[in-house]
Amino acid sequence: MKLKVNAKLDPQFAPLSLVCREMREATKDNGQDLVIAVERNKGYITTYKTRIFADGTGHDEENFRFVERMAKALLWVVGGYKIIIAGSALVGEKVKAAFSDGGLRDFDVHFMERVYERPFEVELRSLADAPKDNEGAAPVGRHLDGCRIGFDAGGSDRKVSAVIDGESVYSEEVVWFPKINSDPDYHYQGILEAMKTAASHMPRVDAIGVSSAGVYVDNRIMVASLFLKVNDEDFDKHVKNMYIDVAKEIGENIPIEVANDGDVTALAGAMDLNDNSVLGVAMGTSEAGGYVDPQGNITGWLNELAFVPVDFCEDAMVDEWSGDYGCGVKYFSQDGVIKLAPFAGIELDEDLSPAEKLKVVQELMKQGDQRAAAIYDTIGAYFGYAIAFYTEFYDIKHVLIMGRVTSGEGGVILLERAQEVLDKEFPELAKQITLHIPDENSRRVGQSVAAASLPKIK
Repeated sequence: MKLKVNAKLDPQFAPLSLVCREMREATKDNGQDLVIAVERNKGYITTYKTRIFADGTGHDEENFRFVERMAKALLWVVGGYKIIIAGSALVGEKVKAAFSDGGLRDFDVHFMERVYERPFEVELRSLADAPKDNEGAAPVGRHLDGCRIGFDAGGSDRKVSAVIDGESVYSEEVVWFPKINSDPDYHYQGILEAMKTAASHMPRVDAIGVSSAGVYVDNRIMVASLFLKVNDEDFDKHVKNMYIDVAKEIGENIPIEVANDGDVTALAGAMDLNDNSVLGVAMGTSEAGGYVDPQGNITGWLNELAFVPVDFCEDAMVDEWSGDYGCGVKYFSQDGVIKLAPFAGIELDEDLSPAEKLKVVQELMKQGDQRAAAIYDTIGAYFGYAIAFYTEFYDIKHVLIMGRVTSGEGGVILLERAQEVLDKEFPELAKQITLHIPDENSRRVGQSVAAASLPKIK
């Protein structure tokens, strides 16, 4: 595999975007069509159509490796409890074994079972019986009428805004410690207090919008790092419906809409740009994503880009949590910076926390250290190829890049290199996609107004 823009510090990097292109090219004359689909709540189905080598032509293992990576990517982009493989029983059986209890993708199986509260399964079908798309995108957000509360639950502070007809009339940020508290009442009272404070600055409350890290299905909290210390029993009893319960305390029948903070960030960007087809990527502790589709809707997809593979190299770094290789978390987060530091010749004190290690590299960057610059250069190359891979699933016109990894001069280098990848390797994408780093102030204010705009007043 020949890259037109090298990842300086990672010569073995094998971008999945190029693997997709090479597979399409190699199977033009002797391939067979294949459909991968993922089903989630309410029967929503998202499909991905591709082509593989014909069964039994000596490429069975190659076919499986490719289809397994694409099924994994689709699963974490959209979320779901069922993978459907249509077009090859041979590949399908191997995927079924991989996505099973104790199989290669055991982590993914059990994570999705928790989110969707259903047993995970892989279904095999003929190509003639391949499922069709049945999407659940809804015009969530951009509702600015009336008196609204916008709440943004972060890991270190919580923000709340009182918004009247699209204007923020009151905002506050309060430091809190949700990740180290095991008592769900700590979280409940903190959220309730924030909303009551915002409500006190308006004549009434017509709607409540919530932006929060985690996975949400029908406004219920399914998985969220904010409740890291809460045990499973308390989570099921007191956490799952927490935002719905708090809304009831603010007032009867107040519409509430809870969305992943990545989606709300993308929505804030779309509102700021006055455009749609926006993919937001936050590079911080992990890699978070959010998406606004061409119609301006939030899709209800997971957009958990941290677990979406971007590197096909089997020797790529393994994520400790999921046990999988080549996934976004090790490329577009503080872990990505730390991973590359020794290859750049930078020794980091092992006693430092990951956030402190990132600060060391950023300080070197401020001093004009070329070793630090090489790290951001490499991440930029990774990212350019990853953006091209993300277009396999998303219709993208704008990419918003944010998070502490992108701050300062390092973010500028990262963006320049990503742009070079698009220009040289994917010129057709370079014409349609614009990369942005939003300024912190507009993002913060925009986030709370965007959150407040989520629900429609009935």
